[in-house]
Amino acid sequence: MHSTITRLSRRALPAVAAAALLAACTSTGGSTGAASTAPTAAPTTASAATSADPAAPVPAPTATPTPTPTVKPTGQADPALQAFYGQKLAWAACKDDPATTKTDESAVQCATLKVPLDYADPSSGETLDVGVARITSSRPGERTGSLLVNPGGPGGSGVDMVQRGQKDYDGPLRDHYDIVGFDPRGSGLSAPVNCLDDRTRDGWITTDVLGPEHGKLLADACRAKYGKLLEHIGTRDTVRDVDVLRAALGDQKLAYFGLSYGTYLGSVYAEEFPDRVGRLVLDGAVDPAKPIAQNNIEQYGGFERSLQAFAAHCAKQAQCPLGKDPAKAAGKLADFLDGLKQKPLTTKDGRTLTSAAAWTGVIEGLYGDESGWDALANNIGWAMARGKGENLLAYTDSYNKRDKNGHYSVSADAYTAIYCADGATDVLTGEALDAAYAEMAAKAPLISRHEPGAALFDPDCRSWPFRSPEKAHPIVSKAATPIVVVGSTGDAATPYANAEKLAAQLGNAVLLTREGEGHTGYGHSACIRDAVHSYLVDGTVPAAGTRCATDPAR
Repeated sequence: MHSTITRLSRRALPAVAAAALLAACTSTGGSTGAASTAPTAAPTTASAATSADPAAPVPAPTATPTPTPTVKPTGQADPALQAFYGQKLAWAACKDDPATTKTDESAVQCATLKVPLDYADPSSGETLDVGVARITSSRPGERTGSLLVNPGGPGGSGVDMVQRGQKDYDGPLRDHYDIVGFDPRGSGLSAPVNCLDDRTRDGWITTDVLGPEHGKLLADACRAKYGKLLEHIGTRDTVRDVDVLRAALGDQKLAYFGLSYGTYLGSVYAEEFPDRVGRLVLDGAVDPAKPIAQNNIEQYGGFERSLQAFAAHCAKQAQCPLGKDPAKAAGKLADFLDGLKQKPLTTKDGRTLTSAAAWTGVIEGLYGDESGWDALANNIGWAMARGKGENLLAYTDSYNKRDKNGHYSVSADAYTAIYCADGATDVLTGEALDAAYAEMAAKAPLISRHEPGAALFDPDCRSWPFRSPEKAHPIVSKAATPIVVVGSTGDAATPYANAEKLAAQLGNAVLLTREGEGHTGYGHSACIRDAVHSYLVDGTVPAAGTRCATDPAR
């Protein structure tokens, strides 16, 4: 199972992403309520007694007992949610996917899960439809339940992940599980947020003018089309949908495999529903404690390291457009990419390879491991030496989910909408912003210099229609079942330190390490796959300190 992550910034996020959230919960005025119970009559009584007889003892005021607050039931225990938790999914053949002409889709079934729009007011009558797809266990006699999967993003489609990649699950996973993908709120088939038309997005994505007005254009378009919906598509709402889906599938515990941003989704689930945690694998970890700006700084630092490694590798090859000096190769590439601001390349179909578009294409290439570096270098060479930008622009289109007909996946806007709902609206200003720019320049001097603001504000939530109450915070989970966190030492999108920190935050977790370049571990290492299969199928937790090698070049 190796899915392309949309982007991943922050807790996951260019990503495929990121991730991260919820501090010990934002106060809603509880301290004011407690203060209101302080007695007021006693001082008056004491004053009267003193004036009548100064020698008389003054009785101590009797404190009014503070009532024990009634804990509102959540999840399956909430009577207002029982109809949602008790629903039965009506499985049927999926709608034909024209992008899967070489895949037999007859084994895939689809259904719709009904969930409340607002979990704070589930009785309002406003609901959302969540798209779900599954392939059933190939050995029903050995089936142990359902395995939910998420490809990352945020905004990646779990339905596509199952429908287009069904062969990826053949073997131990499908022998023992129904494989279930779902589209998180705001993406795919689940109230998709699609704010810009394709032509507008072509220009929006490739422009080299990336100031605050760039983000405002998208924010205004999303506000006009979706309004209230934008407040209800954050990760915490999605994990509540996941728990409803778990119950509708008939599972007592959640078995889950999340990649990239999907690790954040899984982490928040473990925090929200610790008693429902089954076997969770979180691969390509996001650190929930990091605000988005800090996550972006460290992620760009990771891509800077990968850029240097890629360029040094290229310089050692017989033909390399970056020259023969490994120490200067990365700088030569950065100079060329930045120079496209003044001299963009026009492709044969009339499109333009701008600096922003070219940098996006290179970053897309750095998501992979060393096996793809020679191809990336060759396509960079076509742009540098021959002035032909088509091949590099194809990397950009892959990153942005643009198909050959010029149509974009809805994941592009879902990425921004989900991040902004997850707390990225809490942006830096003043001295803190100046310090962040300085740190970005120190950790990613080449890869961020073309547009430091776009690097730091990715996504740009400065003009977003509402301020989210969510905050980055260390995830605290009391789950009894151990969780497996997978980290890769050369992962630029989700640096290895994230996996170390997430495993420590979760407490009852073990870190499984892959040595090598590339984003996530499962698709790059047979050793990682074997360990993940053993855990998900048999419950065998990897030994602490287990390290795996990357597969030989494919």
